[in-house]
Amino acid sequence: MRRRWWLGLPIALLLGLPLYTKAMARLAPGTPPPMRPVAEQADRIIVEKSARRMELWRGTTRIASYDIALGGAPGDGPKRQEGDERTPEGSYVIDWRNPRSVAHLSLHISYPDARDRAAAAAAGVSPGGAVMIHGLPNGWGALGGLHRMADWTDGCIGVTNTEMEAIWARVPDGTPIEIRP
Repeated sequence: MRRRWWLGLPIALLLGLPLYTKAMARLAPGTPPPMRPVAEQADRIIVEKSARRMELWRGTTRIASYDIALGGAPGDGPKRQEGDERTPEGSYVIDWRNPRSVAHLSLHISYPDARDRAAAAAAGVSPGGAVMIHGLPNGWGALGGLHRMADWTDGCIGVTNTEMEAIWARVPDGTPIEIRP
């Protein structure tokens, strides 16, 4: 009887997936793109969670629009605590960037603010943090737009790697971001 080695392939892939992800997460790809000229940079970001849409604006002109993935519980309201897989809602700023993150580039959103910290303290929980706009996890860039088939982040805003490079180049630190329900 001929062995059907390919029947074990899905199991081998699933077993190897955690190891692959952990190894790839440590490998940040290349140099981030340079910033675009100031006249081409965004001066605000608007995120519509229900539409899974993020827009970059300069004055009254929308300069870019992206379909996004959110945290695993996006319809359950704003982020309240660490681990709830919700994306925050409110007005924040992009306050720093990480070219060597576990996902392809990342821009940090200033969550939690004083209001978020106070609400979490009143509930006796940690508000969490490290909410970012980022590309796909390192090593998974080939998924491209397929990542939008499900909300997969832990509360961040996920885009493709190509989109993240464009966003990185157009969004300076200090850019306001409004995240709407």
